[in-house]
Amino acid sequence: KTNPESLSKCWATGTQCVAKGGHRKPKSGELAYHKGDIITIIDTSTKKGYYKARHNGTGEEGLINSNSVREREALRVDSSLSLMPWFHGKISGPEAVYKLQPPEDGLFLVRESIRHPGDYVLCISICREVIHYRVIYQDNKLTIDNTQYFFNLIDMIEFYSKNKGSIATTLLKPKPKQGTKSAVLELSKTGWLLDITKLTLGENIGEGEFGAVYEGEYMGQRVAVKTIKCDVTAQAFLQETTVMTKLQHKNLVRLLGVILHKGLQIVTELMTKGNLVNFLRTRGRSVVNSAQLLRYALDVCEGMEYLEFKKLIHRDLAARNILVSDDNVAKVSDFGLTKVDAKVSDSAKLPVKWTAPEALKKEKFSTKSDVWSYGILLWEIFSYGRQPYPKMSLKEVKESVEGGYRMDAPDDCPPGVFALMKLCWEHEPRRRPAFHKLREKLEQQMAKHSPDPWSEPQDEIRSGC
Repeated sequence: KTNPESLSKCWATGTQCVAKGGHRKPKSGELAYHKGDIITIIDTSTKKGYYKARHNGTGEEGLINSNSVREREALRVDSSLSLMPWFHGKISGPEAVYKLQPPEDGLFLVRESIRHPGDYVLCISICREVIHYRVIYQDNKLTIDNTQYFFNLIDMIEFYSKNKGSIATTLLKPKPKQGTKSAVLELSKTGWLLDITKLTLGENIGEGEFGAVYEGEYMGQRVAVKTIKCDVTAQAFLQETTVMTKLQHKNLVRLLGVILHKGLQIVTELMTKGNLVNFLRTRGRSVVNSAQLLRYALDVCEGMEYLEFKKLIHRDLAARNILVSDDNVAKVSDFGLTKVDAKVSDSAKLPVKWTAPEALKKEKFSTKSDVWSYGILLWEIFSYGRQPYPKMSLKEVKESVEGGYRMDAPDDCPPGVFALMKLCWEHEPRRRPAFHKLREKLEQQMAKHSPDPWSEPQDEIRSGC
């Protein structure tokens, strides 16, 4: 028998727990969950043997059996565990010198170059002076002397910590950026820092802008693991993760935690049907009807309405970044990565066909620029995954859109939906509707389209096609 005293710590209000099994058919007042779901205890003074809890993924509340969950373990963190404690971001040379005081041989930090955007600077204290080495980024590699090349900053720092090479001294002591360690400790304390030894990686299921994506298993739960190949993006994401852990919505891909091991790995729920653009292209009109297209459009809109409410901007909303779950729900993904991507301001790398004119021209990103992108995403959905602006070059798209050109409606697109697209494509951002207004209009479209959009046969879609 379990010692009741051993439960007292686990079942304190606010404790995060993990479901040992699934409970998919709850009785009235009970909480539904799957094996491995994260659940927070919110009231311990209810029915005997039960606790009131909140599902971290859906936000729903209800009763759970005390024996059906176990406490979520916090990973013990040692003082050295951080991704890039020595990376200080965009600071000036004089600021770097100030931070490397008092002088100490081998004390160092890395900063972004202000004079040469895209490059970095290694700053080292030696003989009571600070030497600044420009780190050039070329051909997807980094170098200080055009002799030794590195794939990322972490590899470079590891090399020069063991080898003097062409710099004045080996790197002996990193100058940590304030808050770096505390962010990692906070993630560990709240159970969001996961243990690499409990992760089993499976096959590669995709290659995203930020790195490879693998299917995997974490403590019995099927998961997706996204590796961040750019260490600067990874560091920035790590700083933002405390915000990301507070985002819980049924139409956002659920974050399960992060792993620090030779870089950063982001662990999320597994979306078995892949991204929406490929899903629609491989199934087409014979399988997915217009009622289902409206449902996907509404799913995405509700996820974006939630981000709008939280005052967060996606910046790369497109069908490729919408994933479809096993039970056919569309969810927004990568909503934290684009915000922190160090190179997102590089206009040459912006997704031109999805980006609002003011963001392309002046790098002015806002919820309203996300609304523009949502209009393009609607076009993708109702064209069954076609590439926007067919047969037009990026240069032609930029010039034509700035001149007032807008795409025609996809074949068989409901007039009301095309009207929404055009509202999203208003040149003046202030004239575009907010996501909560778009959601209301989509709900009207669904009611107009069919009194019960699920009345048509959906078995083929639901079963996975």
